[in-house]
Amino acid sequence: MTFISVTRLRMRSTWYLAPFFWETTKITRQAEHTSGFLGGRLLVEARRVFWTLTAWEDGSAMNVFRTQGAHGGVMPKLLDWCDEASVVHWTQLMDTLPSWREAHYRMMKEGRPSKVKYPSAAQVAYEILEPRVGRIERTLHPVQPAGA
Repeated sequence: MTFISVTRLRMRSTWYLAPFFWETTKITRQAEHTSGFLGGRLLVEARRVFWTLTAWEDGSAMNVFRTQGAHGGVMPKLLDWCDEASVVHWTQLMDTLPSWREAHYRMMKEGRPSKVKYPSAAQVAYEILEPRVGRIERTLHPVQPAGA
């Protein structure tokens, strides 16, 4: 079984974009070097919206990544930086990444809002537009340790 994690964040101001991009660079590197990471995709949309879609060997591997290193360090900042945030997890038989359409569907049916200090009206109503594929997208691949 493959553990899938999808997040959606919206920065509440352009003021937070530079530090967010810097942290995203470090977090991307962390994910690619984390044991149990199978692959992922990042999607940058207009309106300061960012999606992540990652696949893991299991939920434990994802949780280690989530709570440690660069990712663990940035999570408290997102409470202030974001006015919209949501997450969804599920397991699937295939080890391939689902489509953005599937990610959105699961987010709406099974996901939940994450805590933010300054929620937008859309966050309060849990209104999430379908991702606009064709914007800036990056694929992530696990990095094998030297000698592996």
